[in-house]
Amino acid sequence: PIEPANLVDLQAKVLEVGADIGLAFDGDADRCFVVDERGLAVSPSALTALIADRELAVHPGSTIIHNLITSWSVPEVVREAGGVPVRTRVGHSFIKAEMATSGAVFGGEHSGHFYFRDFWRADSGMLAALHVLAALAQAPSDVTLSALLSSYDRYVASGEINSTVTDQQAAIALVRAQYAQSDVAIDELDGLTIAGGDWWFNLRPSNTEPLLRLNAEARASDVMIEVRDRILGLVREGQ
Repeated sequence: PIEPANLVDLQAKVLEVGADIGLAFDGDADRCFVVDERGLAVSPSALTALIADRELAVHPGSTIIHNLITSWSVPEVVREAGGVPVRTRVGHSFIKAEMATSGAVFGGEHSGHFYFRDFWRADSGMLAALHVLAALAQAPSDVTLSALLSSYDRYVASGEINSTVTDQQAAIALVRAQYAQSDVAIDELDGLTIAGGDWWFNLRPSNTEPLLRLNAEARASDVMIEVRDRILGLVREGQ
């Protein structure tokens, strides 16, 4: 995900001029980030859900790809729209491979990458931005971007939090052991993902640095904070 500091100027400009939306792209425009009319950054997961909903309106019953750190909102919206959500590991190579195998019409990552079947299954920030602009233009004139996206943004997320850890696998094993006897769902598609009734977290190692990356989400803010802080405490113990 984008560093919050990189959006500060855009957020300030949106508020200064009273803009309906702000758009930011990385250097090669394969990622798109959005700021709403309040000057707040929009969750890329909410954008994934919005675009998936629009793609399914044109291609009913299609498959939609999302990686495992996108919000629970994404597969929920896809199912509600009659689509088939498919969950993958984090990374463009996994998204593109699964799109080719499944014939998915669209795929999204929480990092701001959005992939389109009709764009050679490549990621395009520009196409994602056009989807958001079209959705806003088609909404009633008194509907703001934040209101438009509210139904696609249903949970409270921690954002990605990095911890420097010497022995990544030992730290993951410690966390896993804490939940071994609990009534939770555990999978290891990419790092460790554990899900309770109204919360989940994913803990996965960086491939290039001695870091563990934590993403947590819950229906309520206090639950997310409790889960986030518990996992960070375990991961950072003894570091």
